[in-house]
Amino acid sequence: MTGVHSLLPDGLLTRAASGTEDLPRYLAEGGYGPLLAPDRLLGLIGTSGLRGRGGAGFPAAVKLRSVRDATGPPVVVANGEEGEPGSVKDRWLLRHRPHLVLDGLRLAAAVTGAARGWVYLSDGPAEQAVRRALAEWPHDLRVDVVRTEHSYVAGEETAVVRRIDGGPALPTAKPPRPFESGVGGAPTLVANVETLARIALIHTRPAAAAAAAVAGAHLVTLSGGTGGTGGTGGTGGTAGTGGMGGTAVLVEAPAGTHLKVLADLCGHGTAAAVLLGGLFGGLYGEGWTDLPLDHDRLIAAGGALGCGALHFLSPRDCPVAVATEAVAYLAAQSARQCGVCVSGTRALAGTLETVGCGEAGREAVEKLHRWSQQLPGRGACGLLDAAARTVGTLLTHFPDRADVHRRIDCPDCDGDVPEDGRRFTVPVP
Repeated sequence: MTGVHSLLPDGLLTRAASGTEDLPRYLAEGGYGPLLAPDRLLGLIGTSGLRGRGGAGFPAAVKLRSVRDATGPPVVVANGEEGEPGSVKDRWLLRHRPHLVLDGLRLAAAVTGAARGWVYLSDGPAEQAVRRALAEWPHDLRVDVVRTEHSYVAGEETAVVRRIDGGPALPTAKPPRPFESGVGGAPTLVANVETLARIALIHTRPAAAAAAAVAGAHLVTLSGGTGGTGGTGGTGGTAGTGGMGGTAVLVEAPAGTHLKVLADLCGHGTAAAVLLGGLFGGLYGEGWTDLPLDHDRLIAAGGALGCGALHFLSPRDCPVAVATEAVAYLAAQSARQCGVCVSGTRALAGTLETVGCGEAGREAVEKLHRWSQQLPGRGACGLLDAAARTVGTLLTHFPDRADVHRRIDCPDCDGDVPEDGRRFTVPVP
């Protein structure tokens, strides 16, 4: 199966898969309806349980309320810059359902009291779709588009603020956080575009059960290996670009859907493991088929849902090679602003590469264990956490594979130095 699919009866977000939704079509489906009272809408969002879809899973109502209650006139930002290389949902929404996202931005402005908004992105086709939608925009809220260069950290909320203010798209130290002092010093809501799209759907479906169903569903990007040679320099284990041998599937699924169901959908039901949350949620081996699509339960299991990108590893994909490539990519994407991130990601990547090439002693694995526990939480953004989690989950779920690499040639990879991120980058369906 390829393309865009929904496991929900009415395809809440994916119903426009055949083309870009224009204003007449969106209005015909109830879009841009009369505003509910801001307090009522905020209450609906809160009781629905909606969490942000950018990766952290923070309660959306809490974030909205923090901006509303801050000092000074607020502004709102639709964040469509997908840093995770395995995710396509935000670009797909901006390309195909820009009015749904803009409606969510309108509603977020109404809740917070904002009179100014931005759409922040790096994708060319998405920018074109958003500008066409703004040309039809039937509301007074001033919305500008800011395009940035794509990078892993460019979508981090302080990087978003910094770029809109004319600086580089790089994270800044916290506090203050954007809700306290963001764009131009104003309280700023930086909301993921899927989060905003779901706010718009909740607005048109204010019944409690309907709102909860909207909030509980997820857009997930599914990709995986081909089952060929899983090595970093081989032809398998790829995610599907440039003839690399795989495909990406975007699926709208209700909360609690087991990952095995999603893997079967995209032809990876025999996978031996899964890389969760793009590069943020870590590797999961035995027992992955019982994991549910649920933030809290994945965290309890030692992983993370993140942005909802799932990369399935075939039995021929070497998890050491996958982790080595992921950490090398993250090290290359470091903003190089935090000394601990520069040195930490470099140490993780370099030491893991020696393990992958069969050049490491036992002390190398012990260092990786120690660093994976010590480094999380010490950088200005989540990049260092992602690298440490990838290493830690590799050693937790696949300790034997690390030992195999130290002692003999791994039968599933050739030990070549990875090409950063090649395995994980996926096209928008």
